[in-house]
Amino acid sequence: MLKKGGAVFMSFLNDNQKVAVETTEGPLLIIAGPGSGKTFTLVERIYHLITEKNVQAENILVATFTEKAAQELMTRVSNRLHDANISFSLNEMYLGTIHSICLRILKENREFTRLKKNYVLMDQFDQQYFLYQKIYEYSNISNIELIYGERSSRWKKAENLLKWLNKVSEEMLDVESLKNSENPQVQALGYSYELYQKQLEEENALDFSTIQLETYQLLIEHPQILSNFNNSLHYLMIDEYQDTNTIQEEILFLLAGERQNICVVGDDDQGLYRFRGATIRNILEFPQKFDDGVCKQVELSINYRSHPSIINFYNNWMEQNKWTYKGEMFRYDKKIMPRDGDHSEKAEVIKVSGSDGLGNWEDEVYQFLLSMRNKDNVSDWNQIAFLFKSVKNEKVVALANFLEERNIPVYSPRSNMFFDREEVRLLIGALLFLFPQFPKIRKWNDNAYLDEWEIYDQYLREFGEELRNEENKKLLMWCQIRAKEHMNLQQNTDYSFSGLFYQLLQFDLFNCYLEGDSYQVNDSRAIRNISLFSKLLTKFEYLHRVSVFTPKSINVNITTFFNQYLRFLINGGINEYEDNSEYAPSGCVSFLTIHQSKGLEFPIVIVDSLNTTPRKQYSDLDEILQENFYRKKPFEPLDRTKQYDFWRLYYTAFSRAQNLLVLSCQENTASGQGTRNVPSKPFVKLYKTLPNWREVNSIYDLSIDKIKDVNIKKEYSFTSHINIFETCALQYKFYKEFDFSPVRQGATLFGSLVHQTIEDIHKSALRNEESKITESNVEDWFNSNYNNLVKKERVYLAPQTQKAALDQVLRYVKKQRNDWSHIKEAEVDVSLVKDKYILKGTIDLIKGKDETVEIIDFKSEKKPDLVKESEMMYHYKRQLEVYAHLIEERTGQKVSNMHLYYTGEENSNPYVTFPKDTKAIDNTIETFDGIVQKIEAKDFEIKKRPKKHCRNCDMRYYCDAKL
Repeated sequence: MLKKGGAVFMSFLNDNQKVAVETTEGPLLIIAGPGSGKTFTLVERIYHLITEKNVQAENILVATFTEKAAQELMTRVSNRLHDANISFSLNEMYLGTIHSICLRILKENREFTRLKKNYVLMDQFDQQYFLYQKIYEYSNISNIELIYGERSSRWKKAENLLKWLNKVSEEMLDVESLKNSENPQVQALGYSYELYQKQLEEENALDFSTIQLETYQLLIEHPQILSNFNNSLHYLMIDEYQDTNTIQEEILFLLAGERQNICVVGDDDQGLYRFRGATIRNILEFPQKFDDGVCKQVELSINYRSHPSIINFYNNWMEQNKWTYKGEMFRYDKKIMPRDGDHSEKAEVIKVSGSDGLGNWEDEVYQFLLSMRNKDNVSDWNQIAFLFKSVKNEKVVALANFLEERNIPVYSPRSNMFFDREEVRLLIGALLFLFPQFPKIRKWNDNAYLDEWEIYDQYLREFGEELRNEENKKLLMWCQIRAKEHMNLQQNTDYSFSGLFYQLLQFDLFNCYLEGDSYQVNDSRAIRNISLFSKLLTKFEYLHRVSVFTPKSINVNITTFFNQYLRFLINGGINEYEDNSEYAPSGCVSFLTIHQSKGLEFPIVIVDSLNTTPRKQYSDLDEILQENFYRKKPFEPLDRTKQYDFWRLYYTAFSRAQNLLVLSCQENTASGQGTRNVPSKPFVKLYKTLPNWREVNSIYDLSIDKIKDVNIKKEYSFTSHINIFETCALQYKFYKEFDFSPVRQGATLFGSLVHQTIEDIHKSALRNEESKITESNVEDWFNSNYNNLVKKERVYLAPQTQKAALDQVLRYVKKQRNDWSHIKEAEVDVSLVKDKYILKGTIDLIKGKDETVEIIDFKSEKKPDLVKESEMMYHYKRQLEVYAHLIEERTGQKVSNMHLYYTGEENSNPYVTFPKDTKAIDNTIETFDGIVQKIEAKDFEIKKRPKKHCRNCDMRYYCDAKL
């Protein structure tokens, strides 16, 4: 059956795809052009390794460019194996982005790094804000103004500094060499980076660049760890290899080891991420990494996506550019070809543009869209995508508004419109109203002025107008009381900004945005924006350690929030919600950047930004670093990179189209000073050959494809999903479906603290270091975990609560009587791959009788009344049954017993033990299937509120008003 299934799929592979699948030993370079079935080939290659080469999951590493690509690949591989009735532990594969794989490596070996538990992972905004808060520490570095600018604002200095610090990490520059340079700018960069690393260590923090640097250092400094990976990772596959950077290449070759079974896949023509440190040389020089003839090369050049005329258009585009320089070629010589078969002779590449001098571009675009819809070519607006170099400029925003005013919805999550949305304006206006002292305290001197104050005043006026309405009378009264309290605060509150936010949701002005049954991206935009606003508030409180307002701190908190934090977010822009499982939401045309569209395909693609020209992307410092401090000498000639990157960018844009490619612009022949020709010179030759859409009636005869479903299996965990849904489906809706950010709760910190310290104890036992499990060491581990949890969560436990948590751990140690021989494995990740979802969990293993194992789950509370809490016990039993089932499948060992251990139990036996009931497992899994089915059907209705849980839920104000 297996062979038959494999043979059927192999028959769908073309000759080159088949070679790519079956070439498993040694290095392999796959040059995969647009629409060439790259993902299909990768799936079949993984399937081939598993079924024909009998490779185990832990022996395979697959790195993708995005998390979405990783999820899609995981889903397709699991479906492929499921269809062939093959059981396989996919979660043990190293499958994900290079960043996520590095994070997993660090997590598994954290004790060998500078990182402590609960380290903080910073995104780009966090990193810039981190530098902003510490920018004065850099002012003592000689010539620092050459790095971050002399007259720049603190925020701009942080932005400039961030760029150069990331470059040092990504290019693995030697800091001592930078510090010893005679160039003052280079020297300042070296000392800046040294200080930054010190700050990261003090805060137990990582940014996205240092994730990779820490991984590299771990592998280099600990040969045994690297050897372990070399022994376990037999096959590596790296997708989008043209977008890897220097340090990523180093890490991947370290992991590949002497086997050199490393397969890289990519398209040098779609290398877009030089600005993030990616280097095209990695894919162009890959074969030279090995002895002559060792690296096999396969070209996937048959495009199964696009019509021949579209393929011909972007082939011609690439041929216009000169790719040779001083006898060297900086592109693989290839030509993309259409698949065999009948193709229409209709015009599949056209232009839709405003006429020179008429300024009618927006209307022309609208009329074209309308004609395609009215002629029944387009059945859903999501079949159309607009691609721009940027979606943030005024021209693009104006087009989006123009179309929406004419009932064509636009999906443009990266257009910086978050703070323009009504629901966000009203929330900010409400917060301003609640702190009436802000206009008086916001100035730090008489001449101080910020543009954002005008925006805030506008939002406040808008909110004030709403308060005049009779239906908002209760809201007005509530706001007046709160504002009066805040104006002259006499005692500590029990809330901060996020607490006020959740209280506002009880009023109709805001909870109306939370209603509605549609979960489509466009229909649910308001609630998703409100959710995002909740995350911004909790992040501020986390960054500034704000949990309550006090009479002493309230004014500082207010000014910091509005004058710094919110101001920088408004200036930097916030992306609205993007759904990985629905990249082209139904009912909307998509407005995307070209970078954003990479890896996607659309039936109709409209490419704009035809006014742009190649621009220099490097500075003098870039040139100095490349010439003197990079690990390799420069590859592409610097003065040619702007040409290469420009052609690659638009090649990527043009190749997204399946059925119809449209070039669009407001034509302009420069006549006055300061104007430029549109389209610009690089586009003119091909643009002139295109027919105007009004002259080509055959476009209405085209068969326009539907948007393909994105096939992604979602992961559900017992504690984070199943338990929450069973407790309260409405809570699941807000916290999981819409991702609201809860106000941090001390109870969560208590449990994490107990669990993490017990994990330290178990890992010490597993390393045969039982002698270290002393009361003194346990207390040290406990305090270290607490300090790092506090840093991460910005939540504190009262001294007596800390003592109670420590007592639970010490009591657990005492009960073991220094015998740890029963501990078999700690924090075991288990998963169950189902037809439509993946179920995940974590558990500890202990040794059982007769070579069996037993599973144990720790609860940091007192043992409940087993009769009164029988329903909860039954729930835990079902959960443990599935854990047991997964452990048996994963390890092949029989599970004899299942335990709950209550660390808070002082007097009686802390264990609750269940025998494993094999017959009940199928019913339990079937129950979970039903829960997941309800979740995915968006069935969040509750018959009765779970009052016991409501008091700790931030959404209780909303529920009090609505239920």
